[in-house]
Amino acid sequence: MEKRKVINIFAIASFLNDLGSDIIYPLWPLFIKSLKANMVALGLIDGIGDAIVSLSSFFSGYLADRIKKRKVFVWLGYLFGSLSRIGYALAKSWPILIPLKIFDRAGKIRQAPRDAIIADISNDKDRGRNFGFLRAMDNLGAVCGIMIALLFFKFFGFRKLFLLAALPSLISAFLIILFIKERERENKKKDKILNFSFKFFDKNYYLYLFSSSLFSLSYFSYSFLLIYAKDVGYQETFIPLFYLIFTLTASLFSFPFGRLADETSRKFTLFLGYLFWIIAILGFIYLKSKFLLFFIFLIYGLNKASLEPSQRALVSELSPLEFRATGIGFFQMINGIIALLSSFIAGILWEIFNMKAPFYFSLFLTILAVIILLFVKEKRHLI
Repeated sequence: MEKRKVINIFAIASFLNDLGSDIIYPLWPLFIKSLKANMVALGLIDGIGDAIVSLSSFFSGYLADRIKKRKVFVWLGYLFGSLSRIGYALAKSWPILIPLKIFDRAGKIRQAPRDAIIADISNDKDRGRNFGFLRAMDNLGAVCGIMIALLFFKFFGFRKLFLLAALPSLISAFLIILFIKERERENKKKDKILNFSFKFFDKNYYLYLFSSSLFSLSYFSYSFLLIYAKDVGYQETFIPLFYLIFTLTASLFSFPFGRLADETSRKFTLFLGYLFWIIAILGFIYLKSKFLLFFIFLIYGLNKASLEPSQRALVSELSPLEFRATGIGFFQMINGIIALLSSFIAGILWEIFNMKAPFYFSLFLTILAVIILLFVKEKRHLI
């Protein structure tokens, strides 16, 4: 199958999946609060979700390298997402959301194998833009999902919308089953795979992992940002608009930032992403007018757009070729586990001190992440 066709199928599937996801995401913190959960519970649920993403990404990446099969993890991931949304629609209390969230985020078993497929069929001149295109379609689907949430929430409410959100991911699963053909991969290094060791990864991989981990500890769930908007005076029906602003911005700029990463360096666009996050943090800390939130969420969208394509490209290039899915999955696992701590810590700081306390903590860690990133040396594989 031609490279462009494979990437387009993945992009369409990602668009549909994120359309379903983002019917829910802008309403998610409001839904949890409606079930009588506090900010610590919100941080716990979202943090557990992030941790499960990480664990599922690592094990699916490792298994994909071991068995030389990647497609099955992709379509199963979309199926998990679809079924979990049906569960959300039926939930009557917030504790039941914990196992449902685990099942939902376990759907991320698709991510490392899919990213490895894209990295394999790409080269150093287009890997960043291919990941950027995928993220652009993800975010475009999210924009459409948010628009559906904005237009129909008042008429349908949480539960009917959540049932509707299950359908697009189901379609994505069938697209992967029907149109993605598994490419035969040679198994010349079978013995090496069976005796896998993290010694095969060099110091730059671990140095970048350390930098990214510090940043992940600073990067708590978006749910806190939406609750912040509510607490400074915006009505619940207006909150999804902020989610729309940063998602639309991420959609529009993911591909240009991915292309910029190809033309300059991965580190350059990562530094830009960190800078955008620092600006957003300072905006939340020193907010003087609630109308400035529109600008802050736009900066947050630029942060997302510049970070994600470069991050995926860089970690795939720092991973050994024969362990690419494993390297991507391990990276996502560590960052996701730390994200559990990030959201949980943010919830505690919010409840004990005030809603700005998590942002001070985040600012300090982001600056440390930037310093560590300075020492990472890029390495691009020639394919």
